[in-house]
Amino acid sequence: MKSHRMRFVLAPDSFKESMSAPVAVAAMKRGICAVFADAQCIAVPMADGGEGTVDALVEATGGEHVVAQVHDGLGRPVRARYGMVLEEELAIIEIASAAGFDLIAEADRDPGATSTFGVGELIIDALNRGARHFVVGLGSSATNDGGAGMLQALGARLLDRRGKDLPMGGAALSRLDRIDLSMFEPRLATAQFQIASDVTNPLLGANGASAVFGPQKGADDATVAELDLALSTWAHVITSTTGRDVAMVPGSGAAGGLGAAFLAFFNAQMHRGVDVVMSATHFADKIAGADYVFTGEGSVDAQTASGKTLLGVAEVSARHGVPVIAFAGRIGDGADVLYPLGFTALVPIVQGASDLAKALAEGPMNLERAVATTCRLLALCG
Repeated sequence: MKSHRMRFVLAPDSFKESMSAPVAVAAMKRGICAVFADAQCIAVPMADGGEGTVDALVEATGGEHVVAQVHDGLGRPVRARYGMVLEEELAIIEIASAAGFDLIAEADRDPGATSTFGVGELIIDALNRGARHFVVGLGSSATNDGGAGMLQALGARLLDRRGKDLPMGGAALSRLDRIDLSMFEPRLATAQFQIASDVTNPLLGANGASAVFGPQKGADDATVAELDLALSTWAHVITSTTGRDVAMVPGSGAAGGLGAAFLAFFNAQMHRGVDVVMSATHFADKIAGADYVFTGEGSVDAQTASGKTLLGVAEVSARHGVPVIAFAGRIGDGADVLYPLGFTALVPIVQGASDLAKALAEGPMNLERAVATTCRLLALCG
């Protein structure tokens, strides 16, 4: 009788500072094939909408990386990378590639002056390449302009009471009187946007974009108050222009209020980051008939149950009756709460005592070895 060919779906997140999700997939595959030489391994690297989303989705969809010349948060030229899946007319964008925190030196960070203009330039570049569907990961922005700069790049004019165009940056929004959309990019009327963000903060208030994220971007208390007031003006004019009141919508405060602009001016839906990634990679279809789903990330603990990437993988897998084994560099306190949520096993990848630097450097090797050991146990049971 012909033996069963094992089928694994490999859906790890990145292991922070150790390996990207695609590198983790490759290590898992090596470990599996050391035991099940003819195993079918389906790569679906995961991400949550932040760093690594483009790489994970390009890997999973067979897309390609594209580089565009745009401007960073301070208006300086920067080469930003995003993903394209031409046959699906899909663009995959991490806003941090154009408006990211890491692009600006600490001494130069100014959330009142930084702009999301480069994000709009990325969208135009993708439209010119045929994109009609977008996955946009919000995270790690250096901006607090409510997405105003993005709209300016896309043809919107932000005008003061004298009809003069506002300069870039969130602070200038306090002088906003009206928004002229007569030259707004017409192709956006039929484009669809899936916004990936795990941030649920609203645009305004004590839990809003300015108050919560402004200090991380260099704002003192006075600047936070100034920016929140400017975004209040922005929200009021948005409502009078579009009829949409997004100021207190969960997620509207993501990426310095960029979430609000997407919700108000685009055909956009905002979802938990991992859900957007699983939808774009057709994860549910790929696990049909699988024997196991292998996932993992750097650390697994009780907080994993709060909606992180691995939980999303486990939830979908459980609905399809596929066991999930999670590998992690660290299994932390309270991790046992994950077992009723769809996880079959939690496996640490570090053997014995090891300093952090060594554990990070040897991450792929440790993951490969842990996966192979797990597969040997599965073979014994199988």
